[in-house]
Amino acid sequence: MQQPRLRIGTRGSGLALAQAHEVQRRLMAAHGFAEAEIEIVVIRTSGDRIQDRPLSEAGGKGLFTKEIEEGLLDKSIDLAVHSMKDMPTVLPEGLTIAAMLPREDVRDAFISVKWASIDALPQGAVVGSSSLRRQAQLRRLRPDLQVITYRGNVETRLKKLADGVVDATLLAVAGLKRLGLADRITAVIPDDAMLPAVAQGAIGIECRFDDEDTTALLAPLNDAATSLCVTAERAFLNRLEGSCRTPIAGLGRLDGGTFTFRGEILTPDGREHHATSRSGAPAAAVQLATEAAEELLSRAGPDFFGAHG
Repeated sequence: MQQPRLRIGTRGSGLALAQAHEVQRRLMAAHGFAEAEIEIVVIRTSGDRIQDRPLSEAGGKGLFTKEIEEGLLDKSIDLAVHSMKDMPTVLPEGLTIAAMLPREDVRDAFISVKWASIDALPQGAVVGSSSLRRQAQLRRLRPDLQVITYRGNVETRLKKLADGVVDATLLAVAGLKRLGLADRITAVIPDDAMLPAVAQGAIGIECRFDDEDTTALLAPLNDAATSLCVTAERAFLNRLEGSCRTPIAGLGRLDGGTFTFRGEILTPDGREHHATSRSGAPAAAVQLATEAAEELLSRAGPDFFGAHG
């Protein structure tokens, strides 16, 4: 049996597999590879195993990447496909993000079988979300709602919603589109009402820094605009030393020759909120995002992250 030319490491959720298959298809199209030449290797991560408590209590973002990155480092896989919003801002030594695919819709989706929008929810309605950012933003918009932690993959959360466990939930539009579930969206939330997570909607491809062959194969898949915006967003997050324990939102946009960045931090209860924006040349994207983080740190004060993180 022919050995695969490339081995893609991925989590086993429906969304992770959809993203891995998208990378597989793009590699086949770019280089004329046969499907059999690109093997998809499913790796179960700590984040997949932990279902009994919020991930923020168990260690945060790296729980979805640790075992996959170990596979890269021990050379049992050649590349890894990640949702960039799951990626810690500092990668293990020897690894790099070699490419980012064109970004999907960055916005959040409101989903309910009974109500048309967040505004339409009755007082005291129960909304489930696993994201501290969405929980905090929702509490800020509607402090009267009952917001609960709500784990599981996309399909599990939609089933819980259908079963009446909650009145509504919030999910990324990008993930629903990639799963072919866009028809389940009740309303798309404008990003000026609910700023997305850093890197939401972006797929990144990670490989070993010194693997020149794989890096060269991935180069045609990289979308420069997505890479620029997400790199700036991650610089913002890194400067804030943000983790799953602190509600942080950030979004970069490239419009012609102008890069615009908006950032936001909140307390988990949504009561305290700081936001800012910057615009400038694309070449200054990382600097603009970092300056936005500096401003928020200055305005929020030194105790903001310690007291609420």
